[in-house]
Amino acid sequence: MNPKSAPVGYATPTTPAAEGLAPALARNIEALVERRKRDAKTASLEERTAAAISRFAGSMAFVYIHLAFFGAWIAINLGVVSFIRPFDPSLVVLAMLASVEAIFLSTFVLINQNRMAAEDDARADLDLQVSLLNEHETTKLIKLVEEIAKHLDVNTEADDELKELKRDVAPEAVLDKIEEVGERKTPS
Repeated sequence: MNPKSAPVGYATPTTPAAEGLAPALARNIEALVERRKRDAKTASLEERTAAAISRFAGSMAFVYIHLAFFGAWIAINLGVVSFIRPFDPSLVVLAMLASVEAIFLSTFVLINQNRMAAEDDARADLDLQVSLLNEHETTKLIKLVEEIAKHLDVNTEADDELKELKRDVAPEAVLDKIEEVGERKTPS
């Protein structure tokens, strides 16, 4: 990337990061933003439509439109507005319209929630991978520091703890233990 074409706040080896941000953090932020933009561009028409409808349905504009629409419908059909003849005096048609709208809105919201759940799962997987990598690197550093301490003939009070800390975590074993404890605590 040409340093002159770097986005504002993006750090390259020759351009500093925005004030207060470490270069690695600035790069990570840019990478996350780019990933979100890419994901938004690759979303299907159905996913984009469901997300747009869900966003609108969760807005105050949606509430105001419904207040006006339903209020006018009810006022007209209860005879409050005398110059318009009631066309749904029992409000059955209004109830049917509201029910059909609720069915579609709940479907769009569920589609959007499913997409968000998939994104959350991907983020959780990334978090787990980063945590495991961090744990592995920390374990290697502990081993290295222990070797340096031995070479310098330095004894520490933490020698007993080091044996445990030097072991890599086996994610399968941790997941199995979590499931085991969860099964024991779940009432039948």
